Amino acid sequence: MTPDMTIIIADDHPLFRGAMRQALSGVDGAPAIVEAGDFAAAREAAADNPDADLMLLDLTMPGVSGLSGLIALRAEFPSLPVMVVSAHDDPATIHRALDLGASGFLSKSAGIEEIREGIEKVMAGEVFVPAGYDQAQEYEPEVADLLQRLQTLTPQQSRVLSMLGEGLLNKQIAYELGVSEATIKAHVSAILLKLNVDSRTQAVIQLSKIGTVAAA
Repeated sequence: MTPDMTIIIADDHPLFRGAMRQALSGVDGAPAIVEAGDFAAAREAAADNPDADLMLLDLTMPGVSGLSGLIALRAEFPSLPVMVVSAHDDPATIHRALDLGASGFLSKSAGIEEIREGIEKVMAGEVFVPAGYDQAQEYEPEVADLLQRLQTLTPQQSRVLSMLGEGLLNKQIAYELGVSEATIKAHVSAILLKLNVDSRTQAVIQLSKIGTVAAA
């Protein structure tokens, strides 16, 4: 790594962010570190650092539910590599994260050396997954179809969908995003069409199938 590289650590636990900093400090030419403690701060960090080289994203932190954060970030910042870091390291979660555009997956149980190895591989353009993960594992066709549909959402639609998953009403979403309620209604209609469902409730149910609204 070179000194002019920037890595964003998005995690709501200060101790874990400190552990990630420690791992990165052991790499030659350690990159600059930007920390974010919630999803809003992660988005702001990505916007403020358009040339950032990598984001390390926790799946569960304030302002986001599971994989919906990855969906939103990949839609809004497609050139920013995102490596998921999560305690939920079952094969299905890893597979879904990779299918949704993650550049790699680190388990929170990983040691310092594995963290360094994973980050170095992703920074080198490779995909890193925990040892023993079977990339040949397949989903049910329904889940694969849902993942493809989710990736057709625009950045704003992804954000709205994430907020629907948190149970927010249209007027609450409109306030948070600084737009009119009519605009949110239009986004919701487009989301339902793209997900091939008839209601907000059905959209949230679809999300639950890939764990995007699972509490941690």
